[in-house]
Amino acid sequence: MNNVNAIILAAGKGTRMNSAKPKVLQTLSNKALLEYVLMQAQAICSQVYVVYGFGGEQVRQAFDDDSLNWVEQTKQLGTGHAVQQVMSHINNGSISLVLYGDVPLIQQPTLVNLITKVQKSGVALLSVMLDNPTGYGRIIRHDNKIQAIVEQKDANAEQLKICEVNTGIMAFDSGLLKTYLSYLESNNAQGELYLTDIIEMAANDGKTIASVVAKNEFEVAGVNDKVQLAKLERAFQQNQAHKFMQQGLTLKDPARFDCRGALSFGRDCEVDINVLIEGKVVLGNDTSIAPNCIIKNANIGSNVSILPNSIIENAIIGDGASIGPFARIRSETNISENAKIGNFVEVKKSTFGKGSKALHLSYVGDATIGKNVNIGAGVITCNYDGVNKHQTTIKDGAFVGSDTQLIAPVTIGKNATIGAGSTITKDVIDSQLSLSRAKQSVLKNWKKPTKK
Repeated sequence: MNNVNAIILAAGKGTRMNSAKPKVLQTLSNKALLEYVLMQAQAICSQVYVVYGFGGEQVRQAFDDDSLNWVEQTKQLGTGHAVQQVMSHINNGSISLVLYGDVPLIQQPTLVNLITKVQKSGVALLSVMLDNPTGYGRIIRHDNKIQAIVEQKDANAEQLKICEVNTGIMAFDSGLLKTYLSYLESNNAQGELYLTDIIEMAANDGKTIASVVAKNEFEVAGVNDKVQLAKLERAFQQNQAHKFMQQGLTLKDPARFDCRGALSFGRDCEVDINVLIEGKVVLGNDTSIAPNCIIKNANIGSNVSILPNSIIENAIIGDGASIGPFARIRSETNISENAKIGNFVEVKKSTFGKGSKALHLSYVGDATIGKNVNIGAGVITCNYDGVNKHQTTIKDGAFVGSDTQLIAPVTIGKNATIGAGSTITKDVIDSQLSLSRAKQSVLKNWKKPTKK
């Protein structure tokens, strides 16, 4: 929206976090708290100002964005003082929207509503109704009109019974805000300049304080310690789960599901308990993910079965494939249609052709596997010589017997067979049996060791 300035207060130390990181860099669903606020502010405001203080260089380095305007608050003397630091950069005739770097889940429609209302009245306030308002500034109304905000420490017994509380999020005509900021005094229990005192000033001047009441408590919840952070994380995850289920995703238990990224899915997909989604994950149709799986930055096709306790990261899984249980698919892996990766198999930077399978206890790294290849139990591609990685190629239809070591670089020919227990150091030609074993023998004079 044109001529709207976001002022994001992000200078707090966050002492109760007991962390070396500034509070606004604490993470919710793998993103810093401040990142969520910036996303909303940049979507609707022409200019964004971030007031920073404690750990300011950490904060600035975390958000290397030339479109942001950084303003330092060297001493934390209250919210009014923080906003004062910005106002010399802001023109009269604009709108100033005050946000908080530790209130991450504020929604764009709510902010647009607040801005729309301030265009008519000059002052607009976002509040919320709480069953337990302890710790929050109370909204004082007379004839349903907002008259003032009283902080918890300054409230009397009757005022403490009020359940409508201040979220701290406000919008002002910038010229009006500058005027009232100059009148702020620190005659309160904290000895600070309260931005909230402006509400009473405006009301006493006969101005109507426009009111927006947030529909959801989680949207305006602030974070002061790790307990509150955990509660907000769970609220965030449950909200996502609800949205996904409305879009058609089957979640066996939405309370035991976490998406810390972006998930898209087709029809009739099913996700069981304790599944973690990270980064960007795409599911086709009729795909199922069993319990205790971690999926990160993966494109998974249709009719895929991800069996329990499997990990997939930065990989592509083709239609009809089966992964797991206890499989690990690492970066730059492409599993083609109807391929099968089974129990305790690890695949890294490899391509598995259509219909190929490695079902038991194998490591496949830096390899190109053709179609309909069978890799037996305990097979290893020895891809690392201590300095460099080398490539293994297994062509269509090959059969690699159990407990085989393939010493890269090496190529296994089309329809070739490798006998179990072999160490293959040379290329194997098409349609031939290759093996490397010492002749089995019995040592007649051998004696079993005895315990000393």
